Amino acid sequence: MSLFAEPPAAESARPLAERMRPKSLDEVIGHDELLGAERSLRRAIEAGQPGSLILWGPPGVGKTTLARLIADAVDGAFEPFSAVLSGVKDVRAAVERARQLRSREGRTTLVFVDEIHRFNKAQQDAFLPHVESGDIVLVGATTENPSFSVISALLSRCRVVRLDVLADESVEELCRRALADRERGIGRLELEFEAEAMRTLVGIAGGDARRALTILDALATTAEPGAAIDRAAIEECAQSRTLAHDRAGDHHFDLLSALHKSLRNSDPQAAVYWLARMLEAGADPMQAARRLVAAAAEDVGLADPMALQIATSALTALHQLGLPEGRLPLAQAVIYVASAPKSNSVTRAIDAAARTVREGRQHPVPPHLRNAPTRLARELGHAEGYRYAHDEPGSVADMDCLPEDMQGVRFYEPGDWGFEQRMRERLGEIERRRDES
Repeated sequence: MSLFAEPPAAESARPLAERMRPKSLDEVIGHDELLGAERSLRRAIEAGQPGSLILWGPPGVGKTTLARLIADAVDGAFEPFSAVLSGVKDVRAAVERARQLRSREGRTTLVFVDEIHRFNKAQQDAFLPHVESGDIVLVGATTENPSFSVISALLSRCRVVRLDVLADESVEELCRRALADRERGIGRLELEFEAEAMRTLVGIAGGDARRALTILDALATTAEPGAAIDRAAIEECAQSRTLAHDRAGDHHFDLLSALHKSLRNSDPQAAVYWLARMLEAGADPMQAARRLVAAAAEDVGLADPMALQIATSALTALHQLGLPEGRLPLAQAVIYVASAPKSNSVTRAIDAAARTVREGRQHPVPPHLRNAPTRLARELGHAEGYRYAHDEPGSVADMDCLPEDMQGVRFYEPGDWGFEQRMRERLGEIERRRDES
């Protein structure tokens, strides 16, 4: 047999990612915190009693693989579903097959629902009695937060297992395994990887094992046996990188959260990075711009009043220019807001006032502050005792504007940074003038 003989045609035609799919829990890479020797999930799987599960994680981390391994462990039939293509009728047919198998052979059926978050409520409800009765073991896979996308009744009957993105070391180990394996992998080609090429491959994969193996698969179709693989060869096979992003899912809101928290923590380097992540992945830039305006008001506030103006100007500029030009004023504003002094005194002031309004007495407006557009209103005393501030020294009248039993209450307390130092001085000056009056 030739050194580089092809595997059987049917096997070689399958994608590398499918050929390299782990056949046992020992072959699984990168989830030791869940599947390590003494972990509860592994013990349950090996005992053949994993229970129903919701596997939650990004693409390419092994959700389908784990479902297949669980089916093998329980010695059950494997019934795969696609939430995009299947309906309630398909669910009922699968459940009926599972009931017949259980009554005829005593075997369990593992129903695997890929993208279970796409199933509507009626489709998810169809599983409930059969999960509860034990007719089926349900394993759902989702890239969305199951708390938002899976009905609570089904969640209460399943264990949610979070599969995190694979570490770079795990992706590299998987790639080297595929490069060395002559039967399932591409070891027969004896490719020599330069260190920079492997770093590039792992970086492009971004923790997605399927993505890494797909690039290797493309490489295997063009590379000569024994070839030295450099960075350029990897980039050519990868073509353009598809960045992880979902327009309305967890990853989208995680990126928005990272942007806002970097702005709040005065880290312009991180803020501009997370902005670039969103823009390069195709996120709606207006959402980033709106979050920027929110951060300028919430986290900068009066420590630098210009921050809100710059943020809203960036939003307007983005709306007028679109991309790619609009990313420049957006990046400029992100850097400014991240670098500005921070204060949440405005947030605390309006929250405290709102809490007082919700929980306290609904005080009537003091008569001297009431509107008096008619003769009757004036006869009732509206606006009586009102003093026009601009007629008073320093434009501060000796007049209380809070209800009588709220005198002295303070909602806004200036911070110690930036413009709020001047605000503190101004409020002190106002109080002195009132005292003098």
